[in-house]
Amino acid sequence: MTSLTRVWDIPGGIHPPENKNQSLQLPLGEIPLPPLLVIPLNQHMGTPAQPVVQVGDSVLAGQLIGAADGTFSANTHASTSGTVIAIEDRAIPHPSGIAAQSIVIQPDGLHAWIEKEECADFRALDRLELLDKIRAAGVAGLGGAGFPTAVKLAPKSTQVIDTLILNGAECEPYITADDMLMQVRANELIAGTLLLSHILHHPEKLLIGVEDNKPKAIAALKMAIAAAAVTDPEAKKIQVVSFPTKYPSGGAKQIIQILTGRETPSGHHSADIGVICVNVATAVAAWRAVRYGEPMISRVTTIVGEALQTQRNIDVLFGTPISYVLEQHGFDANRASRVVMGGPMMGFTLLDLDAPVIKTTNCILAPGKQELPPPAPAQACIRCGLCAEVCPVSLLPQQLFWYAQAEDFDRLETHNLFDCIECGACSYVCPSSIPLVQYYRAAKGSIRQQEIEKEKADRSRQRFEFRQARIAKEEAEKEAKRLLRQKAAEEAKKKLAEKTIATSEPLEALATTTDIVAAAVAKASAVQISADEQKIKLERMVNAAKSTLEFAQKPLVPNKTNPVISEEQLVKQQVRVKQAALKLAEAEKKLADFIATQPELAAPEPLPTATTPAVATTTAIDDPIAAAIARAQAKLAISPADRIRSNIESLHSRLAKAEERVAEAKADGSINVAALQQGVDKLREKIAETEAQLTEPGANEPVAVKAEKTAAQIAIEKARQKATAMANKSDGQKRAEQIQALQLRLQKARERLAQAEAENDPNIEAFRLGVTRLEEKLNEIA
Repeated sequence: MTSLTRVWDIPGGIHPPENKNQSLQLPLGEIPLPPLLVIPLNQHMGTPAQPVVQVGDSVLAGQLIGAADGTFSANTHASTSGTVIAIEDRAIPHPSGIAAQSIVIQPDGLHAWIEKEECADFRALDRLELLDKIRAAGVAGLGGAGFPTAVKLAPKSTQVIDTLILNGAECEPYITADDMLMQVRANELIAGTLLLSHILHHPEKLLIGVEDNKPKAIAALKMAIAAAAVTDPEAKKIQVVSFPTKYPSGGAKQIIQILTGRETPSGHHSADIGVICVNVATAVAAWRAVRYGEPMISRVTTIVGEALQTQRNIDVLFGTPISYVLEQHGFDANRASRVVMGGPMMGFTLLDLDAPVIKTTNCILAPGKQELPPPAPAQACIRCGLCAEVCPVSLLPQQLFWYAQAEDFDRLETHNLFDCIECGACSYVCPSSIPLVQYYRAAKGSIRQQEIEKEKADRSRQRFEFRQARIAKEEAEKEAKRLLRQKAAEEAKKKLAEKTIATSEPLEALATTTDIVAAAVAKASAVQISADEQKIKLERMVNAAKSTLEFAQKPLVPNKTNPVISEEQLVKQQVRVKQAALKLAEAEKKLADFIATQPELAAPEPLPTATTPAVATTTAIDDPIAAAIARAQAKLAISPADRIRSNIESLHSRLAKAEERVAEAKADGSINVAALQQGVDKLREKIAETEAQLTEPGANEPVAVKAEKTAAQIAIEKARQKATAMANKSDGQKRAEQIQALQLRLQKARERLAQAEAENDPNIEAFRLGVTRLEEKLNEIA
């Protein structure tokens, strides 16, 4: 119990005026319930909680209203009973004055609690159960950081904790919240220390560090330890260690060095050196959460400053507006220079006094204009070196200031910027009044934002590289399959040739008289047949455009899903009619231009005879069987050499378009240049392979005619079977199949539209128009 522990000194540090007596003249007090409680969902370090109540819900004191979102988050509870009247963004106490999602509660004045689950003996519970209770109560660090306590009390299995430190230094000027807590709740602090010791597997040392300017708190703690030791022998392990007052000895790394002599390495946590440091108010909150089942809904806060009529410490509910707290203590805005949350060294000016008290609000400072005047304008650095002398972590504030001004983030990290605890000692002693800490905070924020953006860019790059690798793999697999098919075809040709030679039968004998005639006609009129096919294709386009126009011109009919035809639908119909008319005119122009270049097509065609292959006309388009027969016979008459030449022309056309896309991609600096170039290379290889086929033996022989005729006969047979099947079906079956086909097309069209909207495709309107047409056609049929 008696302090026999050696204490060490820390580098740097300052001795600003303490100004702690003003708030210690009165006992710990309370204020009436405010008209409204504004409870933010991010009162802690980490991810904000997620609301679990709705507007209009009645809540009780201690009821969960915001659930923790992940490990580094904390639950949020109602501070009193009442009604939730809003869940919206409200101002929160933050240096930037930002707003955050908050739950607004109108108190009913009863302060009715939820049913609490008490625990008389915490040693009867498993350590994990104790951590769950602390986590459920939403306990977070009350020293200012707001780190979730349950996370801090669960170190890694490789981190052996031999020392538990309760931080009661409270070195910041004006603040006496922890001092008052240790005076009036010393017994609960000792019980909380034993609880944390049990959770951490009973460390060898249990130390409560207090600066020597708090004699009443030190005496109260020693008395509480003596009383606890009567019933619990482990309480004798607790030592109250008093050490000289110096700012910032209350920092976690600083008090660890003072009480143990150990320095926390850069980039590491105290648990890595076997020490856990917890604020005294946090230990009391954890104890109450386990012993009485009380969630953390209030804290002791110092209300101080010459602009107030009453200066004291109060136990205030979270969510109480700071303006209401100031009003209860006689705040005079005319006398105040500003209102600060926290102390004069590490606190920040509140931009909105309606911001609420939260878990990290340990002090509300309302200084007078003479007490804390506005800072003087910053001047040029005179390189006096005082900032380096007082830095408690042995940094070089002057160099950090220069690099922060230049936004040289690499050098800032090299000079260990993130080891800065932002204590403000350097700014305090700076004769040029340079706000050094402000530069450090801004630089840290910029570096964090840069790291977030870099991480996003790395993820995007990895996704792109994975996609490129997947595409390359798929292309390689396709190429391998193509080569296998080509090899199989060559072997089949070779076997057929060997079989023909073995039987000593001429190839011409394998074909019927009709085949020979068809081959001769094909050789004589290949160009004419090719032109006919092109004409049929253009006529088909004209007929399709006419059908589209006729469908668009149909009057809109109300149905079950659309009982009233709106003006917007009529406008859309007019747009569709206009587009269909334009497409029809374009198709007719193409057909007319083609006929003008082929005058022989305008002459009447001879009727098909036994020796003349029938050529499909426009009237055959309406008959699917006739159209299939015409296409098959036209294909039958083309020689292999002509087919290869046609294929080469098509490949050259595709190559030209592909090369244009590559040129456009290079000009735009697109990331798809490599993929497009790969496609061009493959097309060139395919053209070379196809041209090589013209020089192969047998390219002009009529063997292929026989094979092609067989394929054509198969196509004709399939067309006839399909027509027969359709003739045997009833009108209801045909209508059902049509509806099913339209539904499938509509589903695919909607998927393409959703993908286009997600990718911001420039053809979104075209996709949307297609969906609208399919919906209208389906409604009309249904």
